[in-house]
Amino acid sequence: MAGTHARPDGGRAAGPLAVVAGSDENGLGEELAALGVEIRRIDGLVTATKLEEAGIADAAYFVLTDVEEATGIPVAKELNPDVRVVTYASRSLPEFVATVADLAVDPALLDAATVAEELTGDEEASDADADDPQTEP
Repeated sequence: MAGTHARPDGGRAAGPLAVVAGSDENGLGEELAALGVEIRRIDGLVTATKLEEAGIADAAYFVLTDVEEATGIPVAKELNPDVRVVTYASRSLPEFVATVADLAVDPALLDAATVAEELTGDEEASDADADDPQTEP
């Protein structure tokens, strides 16, 4: 179901938000949730309406685990130009969206826990840089 919350109470997590589309058979969504990221899932076709319902406007990450839904990448970027697009799939992205994705990872090369740690580590580093007045933007 579009916009499904990872938390049963439907509440908001204190951490960043990730919209996850696709089967996520390798568990990247669960690994991100374990690190404090709120997960909202999109099942089926990735449309502007489903992205909006899932909260893409507030999302830090758009995680795509099914390259068949790659047309959702430019839509997500249009709705939130700052969202970090991560594909976690064994198949390559179609050429028309390959340059739009921020990160493409093959699960055979990096496990979900490592990818989640790297993503959230990058977020923490960005937050630390923003808090440090000596860091150049």
